[in-house]
Amino acid sequence: NLGDMREWKQAPGNLMMLTKAGITYAITTKDLKSPGELMKKLKQAMEYGLTEDQALAALTTTPASILKVSNMVGTLEKGKLANFIMTSGKLFEDDTEIYENWVKGSKHILKDRSTQDIDGSYTTTINGLKYDITIKGKGKSSTVKIDSTTLGSKISYDGDWINIVTTQKDKDNKSYTRFLATTQKNDLKGTAYLPNGSEVTFTAVKSDTDAKKEDDEDEEKEDDKKSIKQMGRMTYPNIGYGSETKPTEETVLYRNATVWTNEQDGILENTDVLVKDGKISKIGKNLSAGSARVVDATGKHLTSGIVDEHSHIAIDNGVNEAGHNSTAEVTIEDVVDHEDINIYRDLAGGVTTSQLLHGSANPIGGRSAIIKLKWGYKADEMIYSDSPKFIKFALGENVKQSRYQFGVRFPQTRMGVEQVFEDYFSRAREYANSKKDADFRYDEEMEVLLEILESERFVSCHSYVQSEINMLMKVAEKHGFRINTFTHILEGYKVADKMAKHGVGGSTFSDWWAYKYEVNDAIPYNGAIMHSQGVTVAFNSDDAEMSRRLNQEAAKAVKYGGVSEEEAWKFVTLNPAKLLHIDDRTGSIKKGKDADLVLWNANPLSVTARPEITMIDGIVFFDMERDLRFRESIKEERQQLVNEMILAKNKGMKTQTPKKKDKGLYECETIHW
Repeated sequence: NLGDMREWKQAPGNLMMLTKAGITYAITTKDLKSPGELMKKLKQAMEYGLTEDQALAALTTTPASILKVSNMVGTLEKGKLANFIMTSGKLFEDDTEIYENWVKGSKHILKDRSTQDIDGSYTTTINGLKYDITIKGKGKSSTVKIDSTTLGSKISYDGDWINIVTTQKDKDNKSYTRFLATTQKNDLKGTAYLPNGSEVTFTAVKSDTDAKKEDDEDEEKEDDKKSIKQMGRMTYPNIGYGSETKPTEETVLYRNATVWTNEQDGILENTDVLVKDGKISKIGKNLSAGSARVVDATGKHLTSGIVDEHSHIAIDNGVNEAGHNSTAEVTIEDVVDHEDINIYRDLAGGVTTSQLLHGSANPIGGRSAIIKLKWGYKADEMIYSDSPKFIKFALGENVKQSRYQFGVRFPQTRMGVEQVFEDYFSRAREYANSKKDADFRYDEEMEVLLEILESERFVSCHSYVQSEINMLMKVAEKHGFRINTFTHILEGYKVADKMAKHGVGGSTFSDWWAYKYEVNDAIPYNGAIMHSQGVTVAFNSDDAEMSRRLNQEAAKAVKYGGVSEEEAWKFVTLNPAKLLHIDDRTGSIKKGKDADLVLWNANPLSVTARPEITMIDGIVFFDMERDLRFRESIKEERQQLVNEMILAKNKGMKTQTPKKKDKGLYECETIHW
């Protein structure tokens, strides 16, 4: 994907970006296949502007400071440990070699400093015959080519003397030629010991062409140093469909729209809506635009953004902490993934708010995160300010591990599930009483459960079967609080009157059924029946694919149960906002509310309806015309990066096979990926 391709190009520039941002960092060899790769990687980083001083500091003084040992190592100063290296030149030059590594005054020779570099092309005459000799490589890894024949060879050094032994093969045996020589300027002068036992003095003259090539290579190196590689296109977020500038608030006038207010005014024809300072500023006809950007909404429908009460998108590395029967201490807010492409896809489906729920592996799950889908913003900027506190509970097959062959954790039965709640709420009461004790110990899990008992944290409970729904309402009433929402609740129609009396809402599926045993009694009229009994009803997704089609899910309440279009639309907007206790901020088009709006090309309940603009807090995060431009720019950028990769390959850079990355689509019962 484009994000991986960008990473290939941009990762070497990471150190320079950290430096510009003033972030303290050290460089290590961790995760390199070989420590020998370190210099190669650093030189790549320096192509993006990292200086020698900055790289050296990250290898010496900075790690010494981080490890609190600056008084011992990191610099060459009197009194510090004699830890240093000796090199043939500046440390980061391509042809620099490390001769010695001294540790606490103990010398470790990596390469003899007297070793001479004799690489190159030479011409010599031996016994009246002229030979072209090419020597390539250094030390024991050298190869020798005489004329066009590559010979096995071994080169050793002793002071100023160079000993070259070459091996020739014929049909019957091997023969050896030994050259013993010293260097005189660029030439080699000495004696050749031939296979027949004779000795011949020789002089091998280094070619002018070879010397000029070395000079040209030096000039190329100087030229390379002058050009700094660029990071390429960077966006918010830095993957496909990201904007080059962070999306910002606008003043916008939607003119002449069909406005679904979700308020007493109902659906208003040919009406204007002014957005200013992130809020809905005015609603009326023939509003003055002033400096606002005017959007002609004639023949189009303007609604509040869809609110998904039950979602698992934008969660990083797992949705269930399944080891215990209570994990109230964990929170999804810690693992919001702001780069999940499903955020953008949901925006394209008109969704502006989602509750990211823990899974249903345990009766008492983790805490949830309520986010606005601000594509291109950081995770903590997406989480609702002063966010209502929620936690996930669960009932049924998942928590008693009916379909896990090796389920060994308590509970194993539905009656055991009830006992879990009783046990933990009793423990929480005891914990509260212990707070005045001298040996009181803070417990995050118990603190969260106390918030539930004191009605400071709301419960959204995964549920299916009427008996368990009834059970949990009674347990809650016994302990002095109310369940906020039963989610899924596909048998809600059987206990809708009891739900209304308890004051709990129902967030359900429009028409899912028979996908496991405990939903065999599900019917598509469930939402309409609960609604008719006074229950606040929402339709949720629990699925990254369904979440971008929730407008069509709402339409099914019209088909199954005869719910009016206005009320059906509230099933995915105002009602879930009420269940999440954010209806004072979103869920309807009302002066003073957050400008979380969607402009549709048709009636939003139609299967042909598509959002043209999705706005959150007065910021446009999805625009259909911009989306088309994104698609073209992504094609162009991918081709450009492919060309750069081919060029890098042709220059000798290592390649790898493409690695497909499929981000798992989480659901309630997903244990891990």
